Amino acid sequence: MKYWPWMLMLVSSNLMAAEHQVSGVVDIRVSHTDSITSYVDGGLGKFRFNPNGQLSLVQAGLSYHLDWENPFSAHVVANAYWDGVRDNIGFTEAYFKYKGLPWDNGLRLSGRFGLLYPSISLENIATAWSSPYTLTYSGINSWIGEEVRHVGGQLSIEQLGKFSGSPHDFKLTAEMFQSNDTTGAMLSWHGWTNSSRQTLLQEKLPLSELPSLNAGSLTEQARASDPFLELDNNIGYHLKTQWRMQGQGRVELGYYDNDGDTRVVKEGQYTWLTRFTHLGAKWRLPYRIELITQYLKGDTLMRAPSGINIVDNDYDSGFILLSRKWQKHRLSLRFEEFSVTDNDLTPDDDNSEHGNAATLSYGYQWHKGWFLQAEYNRIDSTRPARTAQGYDKRLIEQQWQLASRYYF
Repeated sequence: MKYWPWMLMLVSSNLMAAEHQVSGVVDIRVSHTDSITSYVDGGLGKFRFNPNGQLSLVQAGLSYHLDWENPFSAHVVANAYWDGVRDNIGFTEAYFKYKGLPWDNGLRLSGRFGLLYPSISLENIATAWSSPYTLTYSGINSWIGEEVRHVGGQLSIEQLGKFSGSPHDFKLTAEMFQSNDTTGAMLSWHGWTNSSRQTLLQEKLPLSELPSLNAGSLTEQARASDPFLELDNNIGYHLKTQWRMQGQGRVELGYYDNDGDTRVVKEGQYTWLTRFTHLGAKWRLPYRIELITQYLKGDTLMRAPSGINIVDNDYDSGFILLSRKWQKHRLSLRFEEFSVTDNDLTPDDDNSEHGNAATLSYGYQWHKGWFLQAEYNRIDSTRPARTAQGYDKRLIEQQWQLASRYYF
C-alpha cells in the first residue's frame, strides 16, 4: 500500500499519449498560538502549532494530473511541511479516475480507484486538498485529513437534470475500501482538533502521554498509530446521496463503516470499528453569501483480545460557515460544536470532551494566484484527560495567523 503512488506514476508514464498538468500551492505563515503542546506533537492541544510564535512552511502541495484522450485520468498529490513540529514530505492522494460522457437519458457514470479521501468534505476543494475559505479546517475535516483516508474504489451514477429541462441533479456514490483499520484512535485519544495538516502516507501519529497508555490498561497499544494500516482484511464501505439544484447549491447525506474486526491486534496496532453518518449542504444565499454546513455523528470501538470493550465512544461535530467573496476580497466566519461521549468502563482512559470553536478569516488576492490571508481561531473545550498532564480540564485556546498562499 505504501508504494501505491509510485506504482500509479510508473503505469501512467508508460501508457498512451496524454496531457500532463501540474498545479500546486505554497503556504507560508506567521502564527502565534496560545495553547498547550499540539496534538501533532503528542500533546492535547487542539491546534496544529505548539505554543508561542513561529514562521512555518505550512503546506507545499504538488498535484500531478495525467489526462488521456478518453474518460480516464490519473492524479497524484504530494505535500511537504516545515513547521517545527513534525517536518516531513510525502504522498497524500494517488488514484485513477473515470468520468464518462452522459448518455442520452442524462445518466453519467464516474469513478475513482486508489489512495483517496472519502467524498465528504465541502471545505477542502482547492489544490492539494486545501481550503479557499479558511486557513484552519473545521473539526470534521481536520479529522478526515488526519485518519479518515483509505485505498479503495468509488463508483458514482448521476442523473443530470438539464437533459430533461430540470434544474435538479441527483447523484449516488458507493465506495469500498481497506487500509484504515485504526481509524478512530486519534479522535478518541486527543479529541477533535482544528488543523491544516494532512497525514502523509508513510507517517505514524504519536499518542499523548495518557495514564492508560503509559503503564496503564493500554500498555499493549503501540506508542504511535498507523492510520493506513490493514489488519483484518475486511472491506469497509461508504454510501452517499446528493441532490443538487443548478445555480443554487447541493445537499448530501452519507454513511461510513470501516467494518473493523475488533478481535484483530498486530504489533500493538488494534483494529477499530468506526462508523458515522454525515450530512452537509452548500448553498448560495442572498447578498452573494455562501453557506457551508456539515454535521457528523458516529461511534468507534476498540476491544481487548478477550472481547472486553476498552474504548467505546460516541462522537459528533457540526459547523456552519458563512463566506462572502467580492472583487479581490473574501471574508469567512465559522462556528462549530463538538463532543465525545465515553461509554466504556476503563478507569484510566477518559476520552470524554465537549466544546465549541469559532474562526474569523479574511483573504485578499494580491496578484493572480497569490493570496494574503489573516485568521483568528478560538476553541473553548472541556476534556478531563488534561488533568493527568497538569492542565485544567477546561481550556480556552486561541490562535492568530498571517499567511501568504501562492497557487500555480
